Amino acid sequence: MAGHTYQTPPGGLPPQTQILTDRAMFTEAYAVIPKGTMTSIVTSRLPFWEGEQVWIISRPLSGFAETFAQYIVELRPGGGSDRPEPEAGAEGVLFVVGGEVTLVLEGEIHVLDPGGYAYIPPGSKWSVRNKTEKTVTFHWIRKHYEAVEGLGRPDPVISHDRDVEPVPMPHSDGAWATTRFVDPNDLRHDMHVNIVSMRPGAAIPFAETHVMEHGLYVIEGKAVYRLNQDWVEVEAGDYMWLRAYCPQACYAGGPGPFRYLLYKDVNRHVKLRNPFG
Repeated sequence: MAGHTYQTPPGGLPPQTQILTDRAMFTEAYAVIPKGTMTSIVTSRLPFWEGEQVWIISRPLSGFAETFAQYIVELRPGGGSDRPEPEAGAEGVLFVVGGEVTLVLEGEIHVLDPGGYAYIPPGSKWSVRNKTEKTVTFHWIRKHYEAVEGLGRPDPVISHDRDVEPVPMPHSDGAWATTRFVDPNDLRHDMHVNIVSMRPGAAIPFAETHVMEHGLYVIEGKAVYRLNQDWVEVEAGDYMWLRAYCPQACYAGGPGPFRYLLYKDVNRHVKLRNPFG
């Protein structure tokens, strides 16, 4: 895993001389939020957090993300929270892309650097703090956990990009691979947050069309993505939301690897009554 980079939002503001044409798109089937839109004037503040600015890049919304929320949290030195999660039934994943953050999860201390991953089960007691002199940036993906009678809640998972061997996708000769931080056969989990890696020139060779909703944050490289009926160029720092059943395929553009952090909802029956309740 040596040599991988992890893109962070640019923050700040563009100059008044910049033209307004951009790659930002919002449709019924997908959205593209380019890195250039993640300026400091579109950030949020959160109750019981200190020293933070937060880009909320997806949220449950009619016609948009339905199963999850995704934040990019930037913490100044000393920043953090002892009461980070306001909803008792929420689970979460933290993935660090810049700096070094200290996570205390059920009394255990974990120091996460870029590539660090943490799965936080629902109902967990946890806190997060930047104890360094540099800015920390991490993704925080939140989902309401769907409990199933007879299955316990998942255990906490602390891992790292460099410690997990990517699994090659079938018939790709390793050009297309997935880094899985939890066992895909563990049905206690109702979401996966993986890293998808593609070598220059590699492709997702068909238009995937499936029930899983996706959030994709490009951490490295560039590609051309087919989203529904459109071809869209994306690069490190861009975010895509894909509605369930939105056709999706891509070519990795090079010259280095194309990698993205991928959210999807998994392992649960479709709700037949009151699906949005």
